Amino acid sequence: MKQWYESLFENYGKKYDNENFTQGTIGECDFIEKEINYDKSLRIIDIGSGTGRHSIELTKRGYKVVGIDLSESQLERAKEKAKAQNLQIDFQKHDARNLPFKNEFDLAIMLCEGAFPLMETDEMNYEILKNVAKLFKDHGKLIFTTLNGLFPLYHSVEEFCASTTDKGNATYRSNTFDLMTFRDHNITTVEDDFGNKKELECNERYYVPSEITWLLKTLGFKKVNIYGAKLGAFSRSDKLTTEDFEMLVIAEK
Repeated sequence: MKQWYESLFENYGKKYDNENFTQGTIGECDFIEKEINYDKSLRIIDIGSGTGRHSIELTKRGYKVVGIDLSESQLERAKEKAKAQNLQIDFQKHDARNLPFKNEFDLAIMLCEGAFPLMETDEMNYEILKNVAKLFKDHGKLIFTTLNGLFPLYHSVEEFCASTTDKGNATYRSNTFDLMTFRDHNITTVEDDFGNKKELECNERYYVPSEITWLLKTLGFKKVNIYGAKLGAFSRSDKLTTEDFEMLVIAEK
């Protein structure tokens, strides 16, 4: 049986690119470049690369990127977009819980909940981080965003999603946040690229900063910094607060 996140991304490449949360690519890539000191010799892997937003933008700027995703249709869309811009990008289909790479990359990015934290169990989410930890050469950096567990304690996730969604985009309703598991259960309605409506029962894991720090430290990351993630405007000067829906995590091996 397909998991909700597999069904969600089927035939959703074009529509996905119109969602509000995908509009921050340029600013996010500016931040990534700064984090790696504009070093174009570094090898980058984009995990849960989706329609290739970040992979394409970074390649345009002269970086070597491998993009991986689980969704055929997202990868197709990414390849189409890259081809239209005459860019050579290595897009591969892989499950982030089981990656074939070891000691190959200098930087891994995992943005916009591309893989982590959508898995159905905490163990599976941990598998993703475990696989990511193996990717790096001696010193590596991981930059990712994930859902901020402090947010639902103070705000309604349903109201937040409604306030940031434009007409025609995915909608979320019947949200219930489980305090024992820190999972938000909801019904997501999307219309795919062919106009088919899909209703999916989803659940996503929200993490508190101390959990993320602990998970990453157990995997050998020496330095873990966590900030508030502002769409298209990542910055180390944004302290994480209860107002941030997402957190930006920067971990170094």
